[in-house]
Amino acid sequence: MERLSDFNLLNNKSILAHCVHLNPKELILVAEKGAAIVTNPQSNLNNAVGIADVCKMTELGVTVGIGTDAMTNNMLEEVRVGIWAQHLKQNDPSRGFVELASALVFNNPLIAQKYWGAKFGTINEGSPADIIVVDYIPHTPFNEETWMGHLIYGISQANVEATICQGKILMWNGELLLDIDEQEVKAKARELAEKLWDRF
Repeated sequence: MERLSDFNLLNNKSILAHCVHLNPKELILVAEKGAAIVTNPQSNLNNAVGIADVCKMTELGVTVGIGTDAMTNNMLEEVRVGIWAQHLKQNDPSRGFVELASALVFNNPLIAQKYWGAKFGTINEGSPADIIVVDYIPHTPFNEETWMGHLIYGISQANVEATICQGKILMWNGELLLDIDEQEVKAKARELAEKLWDRF
């Protein structure tokens, strides 16, 4: 981190991925420079490289976002795994929930806003109308105190019924409304994947 800082490569537009092995001194430097860290729990666990100390990062004032590193297309699944990884890292099942849920819900939009300027993560006039609608009926109270738990442990398991991007409906009632042949795209993906694998 010090070397990056010395070359003016550590600033409020920097996004640092993984950061599994940063020490507290380095984390303080990241926080002071206004850089963000994006943790990728499933990738780190899959590669057995360790578990980023998201609780310590947050405690020291680092803006922590969450990514997938291509391990999944489900961000809520990534958050769930990240929470459980923090339980293990902290040896405490009460730690990690707020930090990881906040990384997705609050910090990811803030990080994106630095680059694209739009008010991501809000439903207001002028904000990108990027919305999903899920089929979810809660079995326990759903309110301002419980919504985050419902999001991570309930809504994460629900089917997505509609997808809207910049106000345009892309999927409705589980059916794609795009002018593409879904089966053809999947077949082409399999073909290209095989060619890519052969190159390895």
